[in-house]
Amino acid sequence: MNRILERKFSAAGTDWAALLTGLGLGLTVALELTTLRKSDLASFYSILQATSRFAALIGTYFALLGILLVSRIPWVERGVGHDRLVTWHRKLGPWSLYLIGIHVLLVTIGYAGQFHVNLASELINILTTFNWMWAALAGFIFMITAGVTSYKKARAKLSYEAWWVIHVSTYAAIALSFMHQVLNGPMFIGHPLNKGFWIFLYGSMVFSILYWRFAIPTFRSFRHGLKVEKIINEGENMVSVIMHGNNLDKLGAQGGQFFGWRFMSKGHALVSHPYSLSAAPTAHYLRITVKDLGDHSRSLADLKKGTRVFLEGPYGAFTAGRSSRKHVVLIGGGVGITPIRALMEEFREGVQLDVIFRASRSEDLVLREEMDYLAAQSEGSIRVHYLVGSRKIHPMDARTLKALVPRFADSDIYICGPGPLVETVREAAKDLGVPKNRFHDEAFAFHSE
Repeated sequence: MNRILERKFSAAGTDWAALLTGLGLGLTVALELTTLRKSDLASFYSILQATSRFAALIGTYFALLGILLVSRIPWVERGVGHDRLVTWHRKLGPWSLYLIGIHVLLVTIGYAGQFHVNLASELINILTTFNWMWAALAGFIFMITAGVTSYKKARAKLSYEAWWVIHVSTYAAIALSFMHQVLNGPMFIGHPLNKGFWIFLYGSMVFSILYWRFAIPTFRSFRHGLKVEKIINEGENMVSVIMHGNNLDKLGAQGGQFFGWRFMSKGHALVSHPYSLSAAPTAHYLRITVKDLGDHSRSLADLKKGTRVFLEGPYGAFTAGRSSRKHVVLIGGGVGITPIRALMEEFREGVQLDVIFRASRSEDLVLREEMDYLAAQSEGSIRVHYLVGSRKIHPMDARTLKALVPRFADSDIYICGPGPLVETVREAAKDLGVPKNRFHDEAFAFHSE
């Protein structure tokens, strides 16, 4: 092996994240419970209004938490894993939108019933009477837009660039809702501790975004001076981008992780794109290998030598340090082989690797020569299996995997590829008795399935 890593991860990050999440939710509910008055329960319509406030508080808390989950806080990323955080973020999003929608509906019905007017008239009255309501309405529209485009069928029709811009607008959506909450909410008016807690939640979100998503990446990018060194054509619709920089080992990156990349050239500078490392990082070089999946990835082939690169990361817990067995199975599907290729260099001496490369066509076996070279230099500790053809030929079920790798059930399993492949192998691993803590996956998509 070229590198020896003995990094162990603990669940401390996950435990602390869960504890703080539960504590924050409890305090959020307490804001309304501790400020309820008898008049809030005096009639059907006043109960609707009180219920709407519960929905608003919890929905907003979920929205803030959702942003914190993807704000790239290092100890949370290491403890939980980026893919899992994105999945949790995506599951929280709809609940946040539903609860805030319920708030809008119930508060309108409650006031309309109390003052005996129709819903449309009361909605206009709320917008024109209470402070900052038009801003709150704009924020709600932004949230609806983000929510609609988060559904699987809608995401499939969006480019990564469009998806990114829409979801950045959720920052504005949450910010626009703040003032109407603290100025109009009965749980905040005359309750400075409650208001202080709510300001702290919003401040934590703003700090996390500005510090972890912008300040740190910008500082690191200038510090390491990363620039495009070379573009290599790896085959049909595949290119590798080799980048040179200073003291890149201080980034703490590992094979299997990814960065957000922003290339300072036309069409690339505005949006950060996530690509995995396709080779173990060194003190002076980083490499990604990208398939043509759209305008951005297609135009990477046209990058010029010397183009400055801004990076955000490293992210992800798809790393060698999570393994616990002397035998490891690495499975890559299609271009999902790129982090697998990088992982091949990361395991400590004495670990046996079986690498499975699943592809529909032989032309898709990108980086094959490198993988064969690593296997030849490993003195028998790496075996590479190429499975080319349809799912009928290579079903990737328990029987097939056990026949291919007899020690499969006693191994750590790493897989990166399309969702259906990951789920098929997950079921096979379950059938063979592989526990969840020895199954490590990395979703190959800009949106988590």
